[in-house]
Amino acid sequence: MAIIFQNARLINPAQNLDMQGSVRVSLNGMIDSIAFAPETLEAGPDDRVVEMNGKIVASGLFDMHCHFREPGQEYKETLETGSRAAVAGGFTGVALMPNTKPVIDGPLGAAYLRHNARELPIDIEIVSAMTLESRGETLAPFGKLSSYGVKAVSDDGRAVPDSRMMRLVFEYAASFDLLLIQHCEDASLGEGGVMNEGAYSALLGLKGIPEAAETITLSRDLLLMEYLQAHKLNPPVSTPKYHVAHVSTRKALDLVRQAKADGMQVTCEVTPHHFTLTDQDLYEAGEKGNFIMKPPLSSRDNRDAVLEALADGVIDAIATDHAPHARHEKECPPDQAAFGVIGLETSVGLTFSELVHTGRINEYRAIELLSSNPRTIMGLPPVLFEPGQPANFTFIDPEENWTFTESDIRSKGRNSPFLGRTMKGRPLGIYHKGALHGFAQDR
Repeated sequence: MAIIFQNARLINPAQNLDMQGSVRVSLNGMIDSIAFAPETLEAGPDDRVVEMNGKIVASGLFDMHCHFREPGQEYKETLETGSRAAVAGGFTGVALMPNTKPVIDGPLGAAYLRHNARELPIDIEIVSAMTLESRGETLAPFGKLSSYGVKAVSDDGRAVPDSRMMRLVFEYAASFDLLLIQHCEDASLGEGGVMNEGAYSALLGLKGIPEAAETITLSRDLLLMEYLQAHKLNPPVSTPKYHVAHVSTRKALDLVRQAKADGMQVTCEVTPHHFTLTDQDLYEAGEKGNFIMKPPLSSRDNRDAVLEALADGVIDAIATDHAPHARHEKECPPDQAAFGVIGLETSVGLTFSELVHTGRINEYRAIELLSSNPRTIMGLPPVLFEPGQPANFTFIDPEENWTFTESDIRSKGRNSPFLGRTMKGRPLGIYHKGALHGFAQDR
C-alpha cells in the first residue's frame, strides 16, 4: 500500500525544483517514485490517491525561531502543544530557543528536550544559550553542546552586552562550527520600553524602544567579526557564522547587506508580523497586548525596507518567533504585557497574502524562505525529492481564502494580532515521519 500525491506543483529549492508532477510514498514513509507532467503515476489496487489539483507539495517547512516554553512554563506551551501548532501551520520542523526555566545552556537540557521530543510528529532542533543562564558572563560549554548535536547558540531575548565576552563567543563558537543567533538589542537603550520610540509612543504615553538599539548591537558584532577575520587570531579558529534574528529596521538591513557584500558569513530572518504590521497598527488597536513584541513593531518606512529586502534577497529566512503567553499576560495594560505573539498557524497565510499575492516574491521564493534556507542556515541536511529519500512534505493551497479565528489555533497561546484577519494561501497539512497529519480528507 502507498499514498500517491497526484498532479501537484512540486517545489523544492534545495534541488532547484519547481515542476508539475506526482509522488508515490510507500508505507514506510520513503519516496517510492516521482513522475513529472505530462506523466502521472498509476495507482495499485491498495494505493490511496490524493488528488492535489495543482496545489503545492513543498519541501517540509522549517521554522528556525520558536518558543515552546518547556521546561518551566508549561502553562504557556509544551512540546506537544507547540508541535500541534507547527503541524497546523505546515511545519515539519522547528528550532527551539533556549530561554526556558531553567535556561537550556548545557547538555543536560539538550538531552531532556531530545528525549521528550522523540514521539512528536515534527523534528526538533535545539538552540542552546551562548552564556550560562543567558547572563552574558560565562560561556556555555560549546564543545559538550556540539557533541550532543546542538548546531546553534543564542542568548535570545537579550544580547551579550560585554564586547570582550562577545569576542569569546565568536571565537569558541567558530571552533565548534556553531551558528551564532543574535537578538540585536542594546538593552540599556530600550530599558522599560514597550513599543517603537516615535510619534505613536508619544501619543500613547508609552515608553519607547529606539530603533538604534538594534543597529548598535549589530554594528558592534559585525565590527568584531571583521576584526577577527582580518587578523585570524587564535588559530585554528574558523570564520564565525552569524545570524541576525527578527531583523526589523532599514539601517540594520543596510548593515547586513554591506556585510554580505564584504564576504562575511552573515544571514538574517524576518517575522511575518514585522513584514505585515507597523507601530500605527498598535496605536489603532483596541486591545494592544497582542501587538507588544520585541523587536517592537516599527515605522512604515522600516516595514517597507523589510519588504524590499525580502524581494531583493538580503533577507534569508522567514521565522515566526512563535511566543505563546497566557491570557492574563496579554489582556492587561500595554506597559504590563509580556513581549511576543504566536505565529506558527499564520506564517504561510501571511507570507502568501502579503508577499506572493502582492507580487513581491513568487511561490518558489516563499518556499525558499520558509523551508530550504532555514535548514541551510542551521546546518541541517536538505530535504530531497528523490526515490529512497524520506518523504518530508508540506501541502499548501496558494489560492484558498480563509479567516483566522481562535478555532484555527492549536497552540496554548491565543496571543495573535491577526485574529479575524482574512488571508489568501493556506497550509493543508504535512507528511513526515511516515504519517499524514492535518490534511483535510475532502480536499
